[in-house]
Amino acid sequence: MPSAHDPAALEPAAPPALAREATPTAIAVVGLAFLFNFLGRGIADAFAAFILPLETEFGWSRQSMTGVFATYMLMAGLAAPAAGMLFDRFGPRVVYGAGIALLGGGAWLSGSIETLWQLYVTAGLMIGTGVAALGMVCAAALIGRWYTRNLATAIAVAYSGFGCGILITLPLVQYLIETLGWRPAYRAVGLFVLALLPLCLALPWKRLAGRPRAPARGDTGPAAGEWTLAGAVRAAPYWRLIQVFFFTSVAIYCVSPQIVAFLIESGFTPISAASAFGFAGALSTAGMIATGRLADRLGFGRAALLSFALTATGVIGLLAISYAASFALLAGYVLFFGIAQGSRGPIVSTMSSRIFTGRSAATIYGTIYCSMAIGGAAGSLLGGILHDAFDSYRPVFLLSLAAIALAAEPFRPGAALARAMPGRAPARGA
Repeated sequence: MPSAHDPAALEPAAPPALAREATPTAIAVVGLAFLFNFLGRGIADAFAAFILPLETEFGWSRQSMTGVFATYMLMAGLAAPAAGMLFDRFGPRVVYGAGIALLGGGAWLSGSIETLWQLYVTAGLMIGTGVAALGMVCAAALIGRWYTRNLATAIAVAYSGFGCGILITLPLVQYLIETLGWRPAYRAVGLFVLALLPLCLALPWKRLAGRPRAPARGDTGPAAGEWTLAGAVRAAPYWRLIQVFFFTSVAIYCVSPQIVAFLIESGFTPISAASAFGFAGALSTAGMIATGRLADRLGFGRAALLSFALTATGVIGLLAISYAASFALLAGYVLFFGIAQGSRGPIVSTMSSRIFTGRSAATIYGTIYCSMAIGGAAGSLLGGILHDAFDSYRPVFLLSLAAIALAAEPFRPGAALARAMPGRAPARGA
């Protein structure tokens, strides 16, 4: 019997998932998740536009500046389990409200910093924690309460807010910096986000929250259908999903931070190198939605293996450029690497939501999501070490290919991860 302090006890009973997927409320949930991802990642990644003005005013090194960005990325991952626990305990109103307050407050205070450690606190710790609260841990748990048959597609649409936020917010922030200066630009961004806080708190969250999804037919979870974090860590699928996220992140981030420098050193103009990197990021938005759709239609294993094959093809293109640079190989990298970038996120999010049902779904996924940040930090560090040790990018690309193979392994035909998925209910209509 739920207690009076249980948020689920205050929520109205929800109709069966298959019958409610096309309702305005279900669509609104996906739209809000997209907007929160758009807001969080767009503002956090816009830090790239502030690097040169900060260097000019304070004389800080580039390593110090990238350290702030790395702190934000690591914090966005490490704070994810706490965001999931708070979501499970207090519901979306508290978590999303706190996320907006941290994101807006961090941006506002960044406009008043005078020392490097203050920037690490505001743009690194505060904004990183805000991104965690607004990000996919809570979104996946929330969307999982409304979608079953099209869950992967719905989560992929929410994930695409990352790419859209970066593409749109970064130019706007750059315009503010050029027009107003970096301090007023940071404060304007902070005020805009903080102005959204009352609107967020006023949303009908009791209705939007729905109820935790009941176990599906064939669910491998506890008899009562209520997974706990302690139960999940004893289950093989939990560690397989961590394996996917960790090694995927190693594969991507050992390469991504050095791609522009590699392309310039390979003979491409700085404009061509930066444009190629930007176009690859733009393709990721379409790739995430397409992968979610494929997962719903073809199955998670096939969709995941296809995405890993595309990523590997893109990395092989980079490896080939190291021997003989050409625009044809560059186009191959942009197309294959770009369209698969980020596509594993919707797959892992959906599988976690469907396997680990119950009131601790966000807590469990938060700990899985955390492995992505750790893998990204490890990949970035290893990529730099390999480049400096061998004075070559080729060992970096080989590391990426090895990590891709390890990340794809749980999806091989007959693997236990696919068998852990609950039985799929028959389709009814859309």
